[in-house]
Amino acid sequence: MKFQVFIPARYASTRLPGKMLADIHGKPLIQHTYERAVASGAARVVIATDNSEIQAICVKFGAEVCMTAAAHTTGTDRIAEAARILGLAEDNLIVNLQGDEPGMPPEFLQQLARALAEKPRLEMATVCVPINSLEEIFDPNIVKAVLDQAGNALYFSRAPIPWDRNGFGVEPKITSNTSPYYRHLGLYAFRNQFLQQFVGWQPAPIEKIELLEQLRALYYGARIHVTVFNRQPPVGVDTLEDLQQVKKALKQSY
Repeated sequence: MKFQVFIPARYASTRLPGKMLADIHGKPLIQHTYERAVASGAARVVIATDNSEIQAICVKFGAEVCMTAAAHTTGTDRIAEAARILGLAEDNLIVNLQGDEPGMPPEFLQQLARALAEKPRLEMATVCVPINSLEEIFDPNIVKAVLDQAGNALYFSRAPIPWDRNGFGVEPKITSNTSPYYRHLGLYAFRNQFLQQFVGWQPAPIEKIELLEQLRALYYGARIHVTVFNRQPPVGVDTLEDLQQVKKALKQSY
C-alpha cells in the first residue's frame, strides 16, 4: 500500500495567528507535524501553504512544499489544489493531516490509509475515538459521529448524537444507552479523483448549519468509512492553551 500525506498549513489562523511557526522544544510546530507524517511510512509528504515564511522554514528542515492560493477557506481545498499542481494520478491515495496536529500518532495515518485502500468502493475515510464523558457529549466543539453496522458514517454533528431519550431527559443526565459515543477527529483519506470532485461540489445546507465540511460528502451520497481507535491522541493546537498542553505532552520526547 502506498499513500501520500498532504499537510495544509496557513499562517492566518483566526484564534492563534502564526501558530504553524510556534516553537515547541526548539522546532516549529509544523515540523513536528511533518515528522509525524514521515514516521507513518508515507511514500511522500507535502506541505501545502500560501505563506512564504512557512515555505522558507519548511524548506530549511527538508520538507517538500507546494505553494497554493491564499483564498482557500478549508485545508481540503488547499490540498486539492496542491494535488493538481503536482499532477497526482486519479487513484493516488491522499491523507489530509492538518498542520496543527503535532501529536498525531503516525499509526493513525497508516491505518487510515489502509482502511480506504482495502475498501475500493468507498470514497473517503476518517477517524473517531470513543467519548468517555457526558461533558464531551454535550460540548459543541467536539464533533460526534454515528456509524452503521459496517463502520460507515451515518451522520456527524456538534449536537449530542445519538440522543439518549431516557438518559438525557433527566437531571443529572446519564447515558442509559449501551451504544458507544464517538468523537470525530479531523483526519481524512481520499482518492485523488474523489478529492477533486468533492471540492467542486457546492457546500451543502447541513454543512453550513453545522460548519462541518464532511457533511458535504454525505449530502451528495458519498460514503465515509470510519476507523475507530481506542487511544486518544494529544489535542490539536487551536489556542494558546492548546499549545501549552502540546508542549507538555511532547516534552517526554526531548
